[in-house]
Amino acid sequence: MRKYWWKILSILCIIYAIVGGFLMPAPDDVGILAKTIRNLHFHVPMWFTMIILLLTSYIYGIRFLASSDLKHDSMSSSFIKIAMLFGLLGLATGSFWARFTWGTWWIEDAKLNGAAIGMMIYLAYYILRNSIDDDIKKGKFTAVYNLFAFPIFIVLIIIYPRMAETSLHPASGDTVAFSSLDLDNNLRKVFYIAAIGWILLGVWLSSLKYRLTELMRIDEEI
Repeated sequence: MRKYWWKILSILCIIYAIVGGFLMPAPDDVGILAKTIRNLHFHVPMWFTMIILLLTSYIYGIRFLASSDLKHDSMSSSFIKIAMLFGLLGLATGSFWARFTWGTWWIEDAKLNGAAIGMMIYLAYYILRNSIDDDIKKGKFTAVYNLFAFPIFIVLIIIYPRMAETSLHPASGDTVAFSSLDLDNNLRKVFYIAAIGWILLGVWLSSLKYRLTELMRIDEEI
């Protein structure tokens, strides 16, 4: 039972985020965000989770280059695949949020465009991966690709948006991030727990994907 505690915690945190996210009183003085501020508990943790999963993949990619252990390659690719899932959820919740605050599903914005380009970079990762048959070569080529992809991704979604002259997205360009002015104590009670829950769920799904990948690899070898 002890080894499952973090999985149980993940489920409880997400249930709390869903229930508390809709029932917890939201601040009234958040401008055009209004009650859509509740989406904060879902949209932002998706990107937190994606970044952590990509960082984990990056580390295992380096470990594979150092050891040529295919288990490390399986771990790296599995974490990227689940990270892509959370990235898509991040784009979907962000687009939904934009529709009800900015009046459109998508705008020309450094943050949004950077996120979309970052997703395409990792889509290219899997195109490269599926174009190589030899497992060792596949692992090495994609691990080297990942060495460049992750830093570029961070630049696209964090550094580049902050350098933009104007932006509607919080913490980008001339727009301030969420602060004490709009992220009140009621939101914090849900937001931090939601972030923990989604991150743990991402790690859980990635570990399941890794086990499935390893089973398929072993089956092919047999």
